[in-house]
Amino acid sequence: MRNRQRGSQLGLLLLASQVFQLGLNNIPPITLAVLALNVYLYLFPAAPLFQACVSVQQAYWLKDWRRLLLSPLHHADDWHLYFNMVSFLWKGRRLEQRLGGPWFLYLLSVFSLLTGLVYLVLEALLTELMQDQSYSMACAVGFSGVLFALKVLNNHYYPGSVTYVMGLPVSSRYASWVELVLIHITSPGTSFVGHLSGILVGLLYTTGPLKKIMKKCAGFVTSNGYNSQPGAYYRSSGPSGYTGTGRGFSGNYQYAPGYTADYTASYTGGLTEEEQLEEAIRNSLNDRGQTRQRGAPPAYGFHLSEDARAEEIRQMRLRRFDR
Repeated sequence: MRNRQRGSQLGLLLLASQVFQLGLNNIPPITLAVLALNVYLYLFPAAPLFQACVSVQQAYWLKDWRRLLLSPLHHADDWHLYFNMVSFLWKGRRLEQRLGGPWFLYLLSVFSLLTGLVYLVLEALLTELMQDQSYSMACAVGFSGVLFALKVLNNHYYPGSVTYVMGLPVSSRYASWVELVLIHITSPGTSFVGHLSGILVGLLYTTGPLKKIMKKCAGFVTSNGYNSQPGAYYRSSGPSGYTGTGRGFSGNYQYAPGYTADYTASYTGGLTEEEQLEEAIRNSLNDRGQTRQRGAPPAYGFHLSEDARAEEIRQMRLRRFDR
C-alpha cells in the first residue's frame, strides 16, 4: 500500500482530458457514473487509505467488513486512479452497451464485493500454507481487481481478437494471464493476489455458476409485473438490442420488462417457419371454434354457419395449412 501523494495531480488532468476527448455523450451512463464516483472519492475520500484498504487482519480478524465496499473505490495516487479509470472507460463502454445499464451496474456491484472476498480467501490460504502472517496483513486498495474481472468478460464476449499488453501482441484468450504476470514483474508494488482475485471472479461468471446465481437473485427481487426471468431480458451472451455502433440494430430485439409473447398473433417473432406453423396448428386445434365468440370475425376467412361443429372447423383449418 502506498501513501497518497498530493503533487501536481497530472494523472487527474490527463484523465479529464481523456474523458472530454472521448465526449461525455459517448460514455454510457453507468460507466460515466462509476468513473465520477471514483474521482469524487479520490478527491474527497470516505476514509483514509489505511482505513479503506482491505486485508485479512482488518476485515476478518477485526471485523471491519466495510472495507470490502471502500477498497475498490479508493486509489493510492492520481496515477493509480488514471490508469484504472482509462482502462475502465474502454471496458465499461463495450460491456455496458452489450449487457445493458441495469445489468452492468448489478455486475459491477457483485464483482466489487466478490473480488474483495476472494482476495481475503487467497491471502488467508497463503498465510496457512507459507506460515507467514505478512500475507494476512497485506492491505489492497483500488479498482484493478474489478478491472481484471471485466477483462475476462470482455475477452469472453469478444473472442478471437489480438490485444496488445505492454506492446506485445497476445491472443485475447490469454491476455488476462499475461497482463497479470507482466504487471507483477514491472510493478512489484502492485497486488498480485488482488489482480488474480479479479481473474478468478471473471471466470466464475463466464464458466462457473456465478451468472446463474446472479440471475436467480435478480428474479427474486423483481417486483410484480416485471419479467422475473433474467434470461428473457438478459441473454446468456448479453442482452440484445441497439449496439451503439451507428449502424442500427444488431438484429436482435430487447423486450421491455413485463412483455409476454402472444403466439396467437398473425406473426410470431423469433420462431422459425416450422415452429410458427406448429404453434399455429396447435392453437388452431385448441381453439375449438371460440374465435366466433364476442362477435369475432370468421376464423381464417371461412364463412361457416353458427351451428357448424367444432370438428369440422378443425378439419377445415388443417386443410388450409396443407394448401
